[in-house]
Amino acid sequence: MTGIKIDGIVIAQSVKDRVKKAVDELKTQGINPCLATILIGDNSASTTYVKNKHKACEEVGIITKDHKLEENITQLELNKIIDSLNSDSLVHGILVQLPLPKQLDEFTTTSRISPLKDVDGLTPHNAGLLAMKKAALVACTPSGIMEMFDYHEIDLNGKNVVLINRSNLVGKPLYHLLLEKNATVVTCHSKTKNLTDLCQAADIIITAVGDRTKFTLTPDMIKEGAVVIDVAISRFQEKLVGDSDFEQIIQKASFATPVPGGVGPMTVAMLLKNTITAASLSTQIGR
Repeated sequence: MTGIKIDGIVIAQSVKDRVKKAVDELKTQGINPCLATILIGDNSASTTYVKNKHKACEEVGIITKDHKLEENITQLELNKIIDSLNSDSLVHGILVQLPLPKQLDEFTTTSRISPLKDVDGLTPHNAGLLAMKKAALVACTPSGIMEMFDYHEIDLNGKNVVLINRSNLVGKPLYHLLLEKNATVVTCHSKTKNLTDLCQAADIIITAVGDRTKFTLTPDMIKEGAVVIDVAISRFQEKLVGDSDFEQIIQKASFATPVPGGVGPMTVAMLLKNTITAASLSTQIGR
């Protein structure tokens, strides 16, 4: 059996098309959706990520404001910049590119962002709303994965899902989104015992370890017809890889995502969607 490739590039484009229509509609109301990005230091990967996000914004008509800050900026200085963006009525979304230099605290930084402009869905306020099924702004990678399920009409109701990640960016928000769809979710991590047995019993496996020297999802770990979502991306043996080898997994899975070209494009697409949502929210509070 050969399964179906979940093409993140194609699905992301469908999201971008919807976003562009929403941007055009907001502009007729005098609202120009704007995303402010904050990049600290000269990390090459982070620089590339921010550049790609700006390019995607341009494609759909979202304005960007780019803030490039010195590596040695203090927490107090960064807080002041975030406060300024929070109070700027022309800015609808704020994104601080992670990871941060060691002198800065991630929780303090993300918590400083207004929940109404939190397009990464990382503030405690929005994380709490997600747990209560009330969140309007949800972490981009998890919401992108849910978009993939919807696009391919993959039913999650009653399905056994193994989620190999417990981070604030992926695992925790995705857990709540899956529960909303009535999936039965087992969250796994580096301390989980009998991981292979858990995977072999799963209808859906979502893996986001990102270190091939520590973990690889192999075909013998999945059952026939399982769905495999590979969130990870890292460089291994001079190649960009996920936690699994797509060419092998797709021979056994009913659906699977490649790396690259799978979940990655969805993360950017959902950032655009969140920015539009934030811009729409601003109209409801008279800004």
